[in-house]
Amino acid sequence: MSGRRVAMTGIGVLAPGGVGTKDFWELLASGRTATRRITFFDPSPFRSQVAAEIDFDGEQWGLSPQETRRMDRAAQLAVVATREALADSGIEFASADPYRTGVTIGSAVGATTGLDQEYRVVSDGGRLDLVDHAYAVPHLYDYFVPSSFAAEVAWSVGAQGPTTVVSTGCTSGIDSVGHAAELIREGSADVMIAGSSDAPISPITMACFDAIKATTPRRDAPERASRPFDRTRNGFVLGEGAAVFVLEEWEHARARAAHVYAEIAGYATRSNAYHMTGLRPDGAEMAEAITVALDEARVAPQEVDYVNAHGSGTKQNDRHETAAFKRSLGDHARKVPVSSIKSMVGHSLGAIGSIEIAASALAMQHDVVPPTANLHERDPECDLDYVPLTARDWRTDTVLTVGSGFGGFQSAMVLTSPGRSPA
Repeated sequence: MSGRRVAMTGIGVLAPGGVGTKDFWELLASGRTATRRITFFDPSPFRSQVAAEIDFDGEQWGLSPQETRRMDRAAQLAVVATREALADSGIEFASADPYRTGVTIGSAVGATTGLDQEYRVVSDGGRLDLVDHAYAVPHLYDYFVPSSFAAEVAWSVGAQGPTTVVSTGCTSGIDSVGHAAELIREGSADVMIAGSSDAPISPITMACFDAIKATTPRRDAPERASRPFDRTRNGFVLGEGAAVFVLEEWEHARARAAHVYAEIAGYATRSNAYHMTGLRPDGAEMAEAITVALDEARVAPQEVDYVNAHGSGTKQNDRHETAAFKRSLGDHARKVPVSSIKSMVGHSLGAIGSIEIAASALAMQHDVVPPTANLHERDPECDLDYVPLTARDWRTDTVLTVGSGFGGFQSAMVLTSPGRSPA
């Protein structure tokens, strides 16, 4: 490790309830929810019929007709979020070394929306066993390779350094930013455009999660369907979105007097090597990732001011996470506020980790902890301070954000205030 530090100098977010970082934070701080009955297709055949959708049109947000024709919805979200992050950071790429600028984009399910749409076209609504490729969009190949997401972002900024897609299921959004930070620390890049994007709200995705009963069947009140840590929780609400950051080597950011939201101070990821969708109840693997991330950041457990939880709203995840916090933070786990923004913006699979990093950085910026919406009935097995219903004014200099994904992935990241002196 070279000792180089990593600064976050730009944030771009597209999330349910509003396009742009400002709208995103206002939604979280107000405790409003953006979950609703699915409008992208007829959800009536499905067990779960609610989702957290974005009212997004690429052309309205500056993409050309050719770009919207070429790119899957998730790629469009990534590019638009990148543009906001660049504008926010004020960085000028015209004078930057393109070989010292890289891109990492996370995605769990790639171009699901585009592939689903194109299959319906080439199969004539599923009626043809032998599909006719002549009816497909000309850039169908890009839908098959998630690397096209990173390529689109790299092209948009002229980055010629390390460029990759990270796909580790629902931890992709943390892992992509963690990988970018490590590239800066080791000296492979000075600037990284890092984040994640997923647009999975499609019939095939709903059918897959229906089959394993991971998503909520609650239909009567879609805005109250996502209930992390609540005794009545019964599955997560699918979402979509993107969050992208400008990360810079610390002295590179200082040299141009950039505003620094936070330092990426520590990161770790582990696997439970146990089960594709199951979690051990003791939370040992997540606890290990948290401990290693804190050690890398040189932060003691009692210095954590806020924990941004994975908080998916499934029975096993919320128990697993509660155990992991107790195991890694000790007595401090009962004193630190914990919350899940999935209660408001749903679970956008690979994108949510980056969206939660954005929420963590903005919580530090405003000294406000966003709430866990819809938490009305406490579960005795989830007995920590989950900040129910209403945001809390809270001095927030150090934030722990975590993620858990199918396949056994467990990741943790520590963000610290730019004013905090490294130990």
